[in-house]
Amino acid sequence: MTSILLTGTAGFIGSNFVPYFLNKYKNYKLINLDLLTYAGNINNLKECENNERYKFIKGDICNRELVEFIFSKYNIQGVINFATESHVDNSIKEPSVFIKTNINGTYTLIDVAKKYWMNKPFEYKKEHRNCRFHHISTDEAYGTLNETDFFTEDTPYAPNSPYSASKELQVI
Repeated sequence: MTSILLTGTAGFIGSNFVPYFLNKYKNYKLINLDLLTYAGNINNLKECENNERYKFIKGDICNRELVEFIFSKYNIQGVINFATESHVDNSIKEPSVFIKTNINGTYTLIDVAKKYWMNKPFEYKKEHRNCRFHHISTDEAYGTLNETDFFTEDTPYAPNSPYSASKELQVI
């Protein structure tokens, strides 16, 4: 069974993703790491708590030792990173928290994955050659759009708050 590390899935988007994924993909075990801040609620995942292919761990993606332990204990073969500090107003009041989680926390996940899965840049370890890291971001990294156009992959980044700027830095 393949183990995937999910982060920040006690929030709205992630808590809808987890039961969907468990139902659709029966050969995966999901390890969920979430700090349960104001944006997350463990009750959002109640329907998953008794699933033998689901494990919840309360913790911070910035905690390198914890992330390394999870990779080692569960032989993590993929990461889907939903973890984020959100809400524009909160980012204006306390931008340092957004930098810590959205940039430093994401860096911790990427760096641990790189060290666990790869020998050197562009060279995966044989047993980890199919591992993947998926990062969930926001359209807020593109800034404000008029009422008729659409964002595309070619739209330039134009963040308007510490939140959207920290999400932009996550995807660069």
